[in-house]
Amino acid sequence: MSENKTIATTASARAFLDTVENETRRNDSYTLLDLIQKITGQPPVLWGNSLIGFGSYHYKYDTGREGDMLMAGFSPRKQNLAIYNTGFIRYPDIMKRLGKYKAGKSCLYINKLSDVDLDVLSELIEKAYDYMNKKYNS
Repeated sequence: MSENKTIATTASARAFLDTVENETRRNDSYTLLDLIQKITGQPPVLWGNSLIGFGSYHYKYDTGREGDMLMAGFSPRKQNLAIYNTGFIRYPDIMKRLGKYKAGKSCLYINKLSDVDLDVLSELIEKAYDYMNKKYNS
């Protein structure tokens, strides 16, 4: 069975953010780092070479494959900020109030934080994180 490519590292999440070239994306990333750390109470951990995660959970599929994954996190991509948490889709009423974004199954894509309401984003991350924490760590 293959190993996960995305694993927690000991590298500094802040040092990684210092390397983000786009100034708006870098500043937005520092804001997200502080926001998600405050919501989760977890320190930022660099997963792989580009994901910053807060908290983790262990999963095991019926196939026997298992591993660890970040509970909440984000990545400053070249095109956008990708905010990860599989619980977002459970809250369509909150997402309607968020602002301008695109969504995948387990993440939000935001061009810049000024495109969304930060209070609503905080509410969404908190609800999704609480859901994941109860599901995997209770």
